Amino acid sequence: MGALQRKTGLGKGLGALLQDEDIQITKQKVAEPVAPIGTAPAAAGSINFIQVSQVSVNPFQPRADFDQQALLELSDSIKLQGLIQPITVRQLGKNEYQLISGERRLRAAKMAGIQDIPAYVRTANDQQMLEMALIENIQRENLNAIEVAISFQRMIEECSLKQEELGDRVSKNRSTVTNYLRLLKLPPVIQAAIRDNQLSMGHARALINVGEVDKQLWIFKEILQKGLSVRRTEQLVREVQQAAEFKKKGTLAKALPFQLQKVEDDLASKFSSHVKLNVKAKGKGAIEIPFENEDDLSRILELLDW
Repeated sequence: MGALQRKTGLGKGLGALLQDEDIQITKQKVAEPVAPIGTAPAAAGSINFIQVSQVSVNPFQPRADFDQQALLELSDSIKLQGLIQPITVRQLGKNEYQLISGERRLRAAKMAGIQDIPAYVRTANDQQMLEMALIENIQRENLNAIEVAISFQRMIEECSLKQEELGDRVSKNRSTVTNYLRLLKLPPVIQAAIRDNQLSMGHARALINVGEVDKQLWIFKEILQKGLSVRRTEQLVREVQQAAEFKKKGTLAKALPFQLQKVEDDLASKFSSHVKLNVKAKGKGAIEIPFENEDDLSRILELLDW
């Protein structure tokens, strides 16, 4: 029981929602058939041992995927040491509870064959259930940026919170909240790459600053194909924005499509010369590579493996 008393905190955001109730630890005995665990009503604000079978999952749980290997490891730990941190539930009726937070612990306990589990019983309405589930989800260490962003969006929409209020709930400043929410405006394929850890938050922040979807997708492909660092991605974004600004000001007589403009720039860099793409109708055209003298021509021919 000492271990149980040592660790009952649920993080700053979730703890703030629970702080209005005093915690008392009680254990219901199973000795007599007429009074099994969970028969006596659980007092709100107390920690009770209740039957795992009496706990239903949280319908507001935002987390859909659970790492099976991590669950097995937690299950093995529970077999050896027991469950140190209680789950949090609300009581729906006699011998009937609904999970508020701790679904990973509940799943692992079931895998470990645990019959009864320590649970913090509290009073909560549906609004509080949703908010606490989302906050617990946000506080996970291995949460990816898209999952955080989706949880933030749900809290704003379903809990009627402003960004500043949300920031206070999850201990993040407003600019951080805004940056996460902006990720949801990126094309789905880029969001999937962030979710699958193919793209870092730094790369994503750089892509957010690119207005057009086609340019975002092109830069995204460049990142994956060339393994661009965050700094190089930010530089590429600046180059794209500068090219767009030049076109806007009319400094280019006839602006090339963005992809061809980048090809022209890459060729110019490769040959150290002002390469020009002349594109005609139906995709036909020519590449012009000027040279200063015979030596310069020889240098270009060598680059072409002539």
